[in-house]
Amino acid sequence: MKTKRSPSQLEACWKEKDLIAGAVSDAMVIIMRTNGCRWAKTGGCSMCGYRQASIQNVTEDDLNRQVDEALSKYSGEPFVKIYTSGSFLDEGEIPHATRERILGEFLDCGRILFESRPEFVTSGILSELPKNVTIALGLESSDPDVLRVSINKGFSPEDSKRAGMLIKEANLGVRTYLLLKPPFLTESAAIEDTVNSAMFADRFSDEISINPLNIQHGTYAERLWRSSDVRPPWIWSLIEVLKRLSGNVGARLMSSPSGGGSSRGAHNCGRCDLEALDAVEKFSFSQDTKDLDIKCECIDSWQTYIESEKILGTAADLDRGFDGDLALGCEKDGRIRY
Repeated sequence: MKTKRSPSQLEACWKEKDLIAGAVSDAMVIIMRTNGCRWAKTGGCSMCGYRQASIQNVTEDDLNRQVDEALSKYSGEPFVKIYTSGSFLDEGEIPHATRERILGEFLDCGRILFESRPEFVTSGILSELPKNVTIALGLESSDPDVLRVSINKGFSPEDSKRAGMLIKEANLGVRTYLLLKPPFLTESAAIEDTVNSAMFADRFSDEISINPLNIQHGTYAERLWRSSDVRPPWIWSLIEVLKRLSGNVGARLMSSPSGGGSSRGAHNCGRCDLEALDAVEKFSFSQDTKDLDIKCECIDSWQTYIESEKILGTAADLDRGFDGDLALGCEKDGRIRY
């Protein structure tokens, strides 16, 4: 039996590390319960399960109680990240007065980050925001067909570019999210799509966060995953993207793969997953590609997997798609099974 979730309580709150002006800093992460993403109510993105954090009929008083809870857990961290299940700038989720209160409460901290879809980014709203704000934009891909068919994002790459340029003109920060391996893309196509998307986003981004596909509950991506029609990317693919982009974009590159090391998230053979994810985390702070230099025999399996997808002409999960056993993955003894 599910526990009833209170609309006046935060979904989650924790502390972590991030960067401010190139220096490692303490950060507090706040996830608020809201009435939900406006786009999700019309269908939503294929991979997004954040609607699970939504509750119907959340009032402004409920939101202010959540703010009170967040303040009770705040220990002066110089970086505060505020996430909703949709867009912080959507007044259907966060009313204007509540938004002003939140930003005022954290006005003296070094950096505030929140997310918004581009349609809510306007010059008028930006003029009201304090200069310590960074707005995260979920571009996901610069390919219009990928956005429309694979993700169902509901906007175009040019919409994100317009929003990003407006934010930069307002002297605020921009963090752009890219999705590595949306549904229907092969491993190699996903790598190329993310590299191209990062080059597109670099002109209006201070940071580019590469988010490998994570299979969240109740999503279209989960339906595809359960039928072996999609495999989250190999961590090797993420490392390849970071290596190819390093030195070729001005934005800070970063990644913190949700579900990494599990079958629902970016994973390799299982033996090297933790080491590979740790390497990605180190690189996200150092920007030094030497931190990505790890070794495991399964890199050969990854390369074989990529070539096999090309030969078979499929983006289906070759690890699980044949008789319920590994078809091209890395076995416990390191050998590749066909």
